[in-house]
Amino acid sequence: MKKYVVLTVLFLLPISVYLFFASGVNNFVKLPTVSEDVTELSAFKGIDGNPIHLEDKITVLLFFGSDVEGKKANAFNLAHKIYKKNYQFEEFQFVTLITTEQIEAAKTLKQKLSEIEDPKNWKFAVANNGAIEEVFLSLRSNATLSPKGSSNTVFIIDKDRNIRGRLEDEDYGTMYGYDASSYAEINNKMSDDIKVVLAEYRLALKKYKTEREI
Repeated sequence: MKKYVVLTVLFLLPISVYLFFASGVNNFVKLPTVSEDVTELSAFKGIDGNPIHLEDKITVLLFFGSDVEGKKANAFNLAHKIYKKNYQFEEFQFVTLITTEQIEAAKTLKQKLSEIEDPKNWKFAVANNGAIEEVFLSLRSNATLSPKGSSNTVFIIDKDRNIRGRLEDEDYGTMYGYDASSYAEINNKMSDDIKVVLAEYRLALKKYKTEREI
């Protein structure tokens, strides 16, 4: 009986692992880099006054500008489908760019987000409209920024401050970011792509640890 159990586990485990990763359209292929050298957030401070950086972090970057109230539905979509599943990954963060007068609104939103999951890795970075626009322009994407410094498009930024996205998306062609106002797009595209990026870094970390042990 034990023999059959062992054989069953040995047979099913590789298949299960394969199916898990095959659920992503990109499988084990690295998610493409679609734009490089996003401006670091040197001009920004967190609502707690601490600095916030993109370098060496995997970041979901949001632009709420002076319209936190108008974009809170986007935040809830992302909290449910992306943040909640991945926030415990050590080097993963959400960063939302806002203007100074939006600090209280951001604190209120963060409290609401705590009802979904611990928002410890969801950060609000504060600066003026000019600094927000500078970061947005450095993305060199096809997205647009409103006069309020806000956008429905959110971006996956890797540890080297490059945008990860899709080069041959069936709907958009080159896909720089994801429409956070579309629950379907967040669920069907962004969730998959985040999975690929985090798997890439997990594998890299595992390889690094193995090499150090050797």
